[in-house]
Amino acid sequence: MASKGSLSEPVRPHWFYCPPAGEKSPWLPLSYEDSHKLEEAYAWSQELGQEQEKDVVVPVEGSRYDVRLKERSRHAVYWSEPPSEVRRGLWFYKGSKESGYTPYPEDASHILEEAYRSAVALNEWRKKVELPTGGTIFLQSPKSCPHPAQRRPTPPTEPTPSRVVVRGLENVQIDIPEGEPDTVDHLVFMVHGIGPTCDLRMRTLVHCVNDFRSASLGLINSHFRETEGLSGIGRVEFLPITWHDVLHSDTGVDKDMERITLPSISVLRHFGNDTLLDVFFYNSPKYCQVIVDTVASDINRLHALFLQRHPGFTGAVSLAGHSLGSIILFDLLTNQKKSTEEEVVAEESDDSCQSDKAVTASDMSVTASDESETASDESVMASDESESLEDILRGRGLEEHLHVLQREQVDSESLLLCTENDLKDLGIPLGPRKKILDLAKKFKRSRAGTSLPVPNGRVAQETAGPPPHGTRIPEGTTSSSTISYHCSGVGTGQVSVNYPQLAFSPQAFFALGSPIGMFLTVRGLKRMAPDYSLPTCKSFYNIYHPYDPVAYRIEPLVLPAGVELPPVLLPHYKGRKRMHLELRDGLTRVSSEVLGSLRNVWQVFSQVPNSALPLLGQGSDAAFNTSSDTQDDRMSVATGTSQEAQRKDVKVGMLNGGRRFDYVLQEKPIEIFNQYLFAIQSHLCYWESEDTALLVLREIYEQQKAPGSHPTHAAGGDVVM
Repeated sequence: MASKGSLSEPVRPHWFYCPPAGEKSPWLPLSYEDSHKLEEAYAWSQELGQEQEKDVVVPVEGSRYDVRLKERSRHAVYWSEPPSEVRRGLWFYKGSKESGYTPYPEDASHILEEAYRSAVALNEWRKKVELPTGGTIFLQSPKSCPHPAQRRPTPPTEPTPSRVVVRGLENVQIDIPEGEPDTVDHLVFMVHGIGPTCDLRMRTLVHCVNDFRSASLGLINSHFRETEGLSGIGRVEFLPITWHDVLHSDTGVDKDMERITLPSISVLRHFGNDTLLDVFFYNSPKYCQVIVDTVASDINRLHALFLQRHPGFTGAVSLAGHSLGSIILFDLLTNQKKSTEEEVVAEESDDSCQSDKAVTASDMSVTASDESETASDESVMASDESESLEDILRGRGLEEHLHVLQREQVDSESLLLCTENDLKDLGIPLGPRKKILDLAKKFKRSRAGTSLPVPNGRVAQETAGPPPHGTRIPEGTTSSSTISYHCSGVGTGQVSVNYPQLAFSPQAFFALGSPIGMFLTVRGLKRMAPDYSLPTCKSFYNIYHPYDPVAYRIEPLVLPAGVELPPVLLPHYKGRKRMHLELRDGLTRVSSEVLGSLRNVWQVFSQVPNSALPLLGQGSDAAFNTSSDTQDDRMSVATGTSQEAQRKDVKVGMLNGGRRFDYVLQEKPIEIFNQYLFAIQSHLCYWESEDTALLVLREIYEQQKAPGSHPTHAAGGDVVM
């Protein structure tokens, strides 16, 4: 328990917390740095005594949590999570070999500490210490303090193992993290895909992002700490952005789905309603608006909160999306507005092709309800542009909500900028706020004189034309009266919604296991203009596992016709390729060399004079012709090097600043035996993938080291499994 020279010394406390995962969840130690900060705050509060009125709040775990010292509770800052209990540990017990050390309650620890120090001072042992929580500890010696577990009433014959009791953690083997650097070099927001869980262990996005953050922190320590030119490196913060709960709880769509869901195979049907239907919800005009508003508002809110908690932050911000989350971010970034100078340059470059590529509003709209009612609404708005939006609301029976808007000093101009979440915060119910947003959208269109702005981006379209006109939706629905299809810089066909603007320009966008290529193709996109780039984000990476059934490539949409370019193989984070890939490449290289040698031998043999050759039968010509054809076929193998040289000159567009952006992970050796068996797992592997985290970090720190440089992906080191 303690050495003889330190028996009378005060014990060094350490702070623990219990995650909110149930009564049997283990107690976990906070890092040394966080425990030291809590101990200093505890000592300061003890000096103040009972006179302090306010609770002391200590930020821990990279300022993602706050510990309220008086309440002994730990609270999440950036996401919703039940508070967890915090303890100042002096004495600990361990029930079994598999379990970790659990701190005794603080009152019990103080009783044990006083009894222990008294026994050391008087050299009197073999004492019994009754704990306030029940149970008895026997102080037999400085190194032996057993705590027999309380006997259970049933079954009486079951053995009750005794607990191993220790004082302090100096001589105990326990994994305690060192802590995270205070300096944050970069901020990354990560958006999830379908469903409330993100991996096969049914964990939430918060837990998966924690894994990705831990992997990146380990890679920073091993790959970037000693890198030349990056002295004083800090860390990269990853924050989760969730939208599933808002979609399925605030909109009432789950109750609507329950009414029409069949009772058979209920587990499978509820699973589909909770996960797979998110794709259809995103293609719905009503729920697509909810999703993009939720994602954008949460990103802006957490960005402002992060700057508030890190006032010295000077780094950039990036975005990462998994599965459906990547297409949400892609659509959001596609519809961001450039700065004033960039807009002027884009407008000048687009004037020449405006006449033949402009898409009129009438060609891209679908009537959703009675056309006469829609026409009358917009005609009333267009008849008097000076009419205030408040008068329009009164004319539509929404005057009861005007006092709420007037109380918050929301006029017609500011109401046009409000999102659904803003109206929700004001206490306006779902139905009225949908009507207000719809009227505001019509009012905005009537003032602008058009229902669809022509984007600055240009895409070479090879589609059959706009969606059909005049599709009817039955009356009595709560959807907006007009459903438009938006024509953006990367295709025609996605539902037109109001895309909010982000409060920053992202440095990079990382798509993990992304179906962006499939969505663009389904929307009617054949080719993407080589000069197209996201308006406010100049770096883009499409990262996928080769067996991921949801992932699609994007580079073929940009490459010239007839050009095939394989994706960039991501190096293993330990260096080079995995062993089975090296073996496969080696066999391919040897076979090509053997075929090249055989070709050279045949060329020498074919140069021998015909008089020196023996007479052959009729099949000789056929054999010769076949060999000649084979020779032509093998020429492609021999000229593989020249093809690789030509690939370097292929332009892949400006989506990633002229660089490659399709990156494929290396499959594990066990995965090559059955691709279908690991298909689902491969779609969820990115959260714990060190290779993916290393690519993200390389992009971030290469840009930080030299803003004009490009990320390097050279592989080196030994072959790994």
